Amino acid sequence: MRITGLGHAGMFIETKGGSIICDPVIGPSFYGSWFPFPDNRGLDWERFGKADFLYISHRHRDHFDPALLRRYVSTDIRVLLPEYPTDDLEKDIRALGYENIVYTQAGVPIDFGDVTIMVTPLRAPSDGPIGDSSLSVDDGTASILNQNDSHPLDLEKLLSFSKPDAYFTQVSGAIWWPMVYDLPQDAKQNFAKLKRDAQNKRAMYYVEKVDAEHVFPMAGPPMFLREELFRFNGWGEQDDAIFTDQRQFLRHMAEHRPEQKGYEFLPGTQVDIDHGEVVVTQTLYTEAEIDRVFDDKWDYLAEQRDTRQAEIQSEEASRAEVLPPAEMLAIIKEWWEPLLKKSRTIRLGVGGNVRFRIGELDMVVDFPKAKVREYAGEECIYWYTIPADLVSTNIRDREIDWSNSIFLSMQFEVGRSGKFNEFLTTFLKCLSADRIEYVENWYSEQTDQTEDVQLGGWVVQRRCPHLRADLSKTGRIEDGVLTCSMHDWKWDLASGKCLSTQGHPIRSAVADSGDLEQAAIIAGS
Repeated sequence: MRITGLGHAGMFIETKGGSIICDPVIGPSFYGSWFPFPDNRGLDWERFGKADFLYISHRHRDHFDPALLRRYVSTDIRVLLPEYPTDDLEKDIRALGYENIVYTQAGVPIDFGDVTIMVTPLRAPSDGPIGDSSLSVDDGTASILNQNDSHPLDLEKLLSFSKPDAYFTQVSGAIWWPMVYDLPQDAKQNFAKLKRDAQNKRAMYYVEKVDAEHVFPMAGPPMFLREELFRFNGWGEQDDAIFTDQRQFLRHMAEHRPEQKGYEFLPGTQVDIDHGEVVVTQTLYTEAEIDRVFDDKWDYLAEQRDTRQAEIQSEEASRAEVLPPAEMLAIIKEWWEPLLKKSRTIRLGVGGNVRFRIGELDMVVDFPKAKVREYAGEECIYWYTIPADLVSTNIRDREIDWSNSIFLSMQFEVGRSGKFNEFLTTFLKCLSADRIEYVENWYSEQTDQTEDVQLGGWVVQRRCPHLRADLSKTGRIEDGVLTCSMHDWKWDLASGKCLSTQGHPIRSAVADSGDLEQAAIIAGS
């Protein structure tokens, strides 16, 4: 088997049973903000576009690049479609003319001659755009796991496919926190370090559990080449950003997992695997060029910025004309109020007013009352400032996921009066009736948390209140605080209060002898 890096989360997999092009992106993505790092334009895209299969893991635009697909990938290609609860990705793909769709079943291997493929989707509201997925491939000469952005909870089922020789996984940040938040600089620096540390912990959790001999960090970091975002590259010019690069993570991994081998997976990296033997070759960049990319990163990024402004200008020219404030308010009101009325769990979870300053429009979304109106001085728990051309374009395109467009662009500002509110973010990525209905049903199903398990001197509910990870495997307790290593969420066990966000309390109690006996029985079940 041969795997060639295409940049960011992209790869081209050649097997005995055919080839697969995965998540190919040139960009720029998210309103001209994200570019693959390092530059991947020099690849032979004509060759890679002639693959036998196309796999798009999810619809985030740093994985799904319509312009690249139109230019290089034939509409005759077989498309491996993850089994998601809504059909948004399928609609996106069909809109480009792709009709030869293979409907995969979640976690079910499919044989295509000499190659076996399995797509494992995630479906929680916080999993990307309601869904990330991973790809497992085995052709008898090698087995690989392309986990990209997904953070699966059931690793036993995922790894039952076959033990991977090579493991490809996200290690960098893909979020706007804390860079765009209204925070003192020292607080922003502290939160950025905490976020980077949490990302490392999560990545290392999977590296350890998957236990592949060969590990390839991928799916980031991006390059920010817009002038106003340039300082947020990497860990930031002021140490206030979260975008760990491949070399930084590999140093961390070598310190904590020296028994596993890590490699820089870049555009043009060629990985040949044959019955456990792995040979890695760089075909696009020389070793000296790669050293310069990482060791003189700011100079490299400045050269990219200075030579690629035309791409940013082209994206800006494609945006919609700015709508008048009254018209914009009327459209959002008509669009969002019916969704708010269907969103009982979300409304209760947000529990307050959210202010949006969009150009000349100043509006408030009253979640408890399911109303959108002009702002009139109400107390608000969150407040956003967003350019009007971005919102006008989202309205023109009827974009149902604002995290997949405006928020990941980082071309906005936000503040809040309390903790992170997951329900608010969920609403803003679920701006369609199908998505709201799915999410409301999903939240209802998560209320069954009946089993308990003993951790240290505590008995707690076995399933994490966030995404139902098995806390007997992912939980650790220190000084009365439980941390779930999946997303680094924390709870104060004495009160059951979530320390990471509003809501999501946990059931917990100090263990007595009877509790310990019962918890031991449950843990062994």
